[in-house]
Amino acid sequence: MRLDKYLKVSRLIKRRTVANEACDAGRITVNGKVAKASQQVKAGDVLEITFGNRSVKAEILKIAETTKKEEAAEMFRYL
Repeated sequence: MRLDKYLKVSRLIKRRTVANEACDAGRITVNGKVAKASQQVKAGDVLEITFGNRSVKAEILKIAETTKKEEAAEMFRYL
C-alpha cells in the first residue's frame, strides 16, 4: 500500500493531501530513510513522523484498504 494512503487509513494523518505534503517536505521516514508518498509500506515497517519539534514513531502491524475509526488504532503501535 502507498505510504500516503496508509497514513490516512490508519488515521495517523487525517487527510491524504496533508500526508502527501508531509512526505514532500521530508518529515516522514520509513525504516530510517526519508520516504516519498508513493513508497510501498508493509507490516513490520517503522514510521517516524515529525511535526514541528515533536516526533511520533510507530510500527505498522497490518495493512487494510479501509477501516472503521475504532479499528484504526489496531493497524499500528507507538514505539
